[in-house]
Amino acid sequence: MKSMYRSAAAALALVAYASLAEAESCSGRPHPEAITVKPGPLTLADAIRRAGHVSPDVLAAALDARAADADAAQAARWTNPSLSVESENFSGSGALTGFSSAETTYALEQTFRLGNKRALSTRAARARSALASAECLVRVREAETLAGEFYLELQAAMAMATLAESSAKVAEDLAGVVAKRVEAGAAAPPELARARADAAALRAAADAAQGDVEAHAFALASIWGSAVIDFELPAASVTSVSEGQNAQSAAAIAHPGLTAANANAAALAAEADLAKAAAYPDVSVSGGLRTFEETGDNALVAGISVPLPVFDRNRDGARAAQLRQESAEVTASGTDARFRAEQAAIAARARGASARLRRLEGEALPLARKAYDAAVEGYRFGKFDLTSTLDARRSLIEIEASVIEARLTLETETLRLQSLIGAAPFAAD
Repeated sequence: MKSMYRSAAAALALVAYASLAEAESCSGRPHPEAITVKPGPLTLADAIRRAGHVSPDVLAAALDARAADADAAQAARWTNPSLSVESENFSGSGALTGFSSAETTYALEQTFRLGNKRALSTRAARARSALASAECLVRVREAETLAGEFYLELQAAMAMATLAESSAKVAEDLAGVVAKRVEAGAAAPPELARARADAAALRAAADAAQGDVEAHAFALASIWGSAVIDFELPAASVTSVSEGQNAQSAAAIAHPGLTAANANAAALAAEADLAKAAAYPDVSVSGGLRTFEETGDNALVAGISVPLPVFDRNRDGARAAQLRQESAEVTASGTDARFRAEQAAIAARARGASARLRRLEGEALPLARKAYDAAVEGYRFGKFDLTSTLDARRSLIEIEASVIEARLTLETETLRLQSLIGAAPFAAD
């Protein structure tokens, strides 16, 4: 089974990583560990790290962050001067025939942005660059969390497949017991048909469970942009996430979403300052040389051009920018409250799942196993009927499945809590 999922496509993945595996902290620098497919079963930490480095969403966000950084560098540059050549009084009539009476002016013009616009533009562009980097880190955390959740779901699917296989084997063993009783005349032939039908149904469920494992493996691989299962299935494990993280339910929030919300407010504040500076008109200053073809004389020329802010002083634009800034500040202040409420809700669900798991493993599961063992033994000696035995086995299977479900819920909620507070395996950037 493992050979089906082994990293035969690892070479294809490495080609993709080598070109754009530059999302480490969204800085654009490649990280060797991120582009290495380790041999052996995939671990939770490996799945999270791989998704955080080479997820298509992360790579796209990293490129957007680099583009915003280039925009910031561009915003700091001066505007280019203009060179103009102007000729007049030529090819006319009378004394102005030809080019002998022409006047040619060579001028250089430079626009100066008043109101400290260049510095404010640079500041706004850098704020947008910081926002793009923060949003990239949000994408990193989202990809990591999703990969962690899919990994846990894959492990749960594997546990369900193992349970389905063992249940089918137990049903086949029970059918063998029924067959012996029928041969001995202690049971009616319809009981054997019923037991075999039940065993066949459980065997079909086991086959479906194996397909579910493969489907979950494909879903996990898709997180980092792979169309094939390019990893070895995880090793069977009782738990993949430290339940001790539940004690950190009151820990400080360290989610990139908070940083992004504050960065958005800062970017819009810079945009508002730039919008206010637009009330000051830009000044264009020109200077040059004029030549007179008729006399051969030369003269200097100079000029200044200032737009008159009669109809537009960008007041509405400045007001709109101010309102957007205030909206972003409200959003930023509400983001922390939302994350803290989410933290409390996750911790509550984790505590409930932990209590349920303890109850199922400590009480319900041992009693169900004891009841089924007693039912099989009693049926073997004619003390119980087949219906009671099948009901006891069905109850045992349901409780075993509930244990897997409760463990998945506990691990998933714990993983989400770790993602929210920036605890391992989500290393804070």
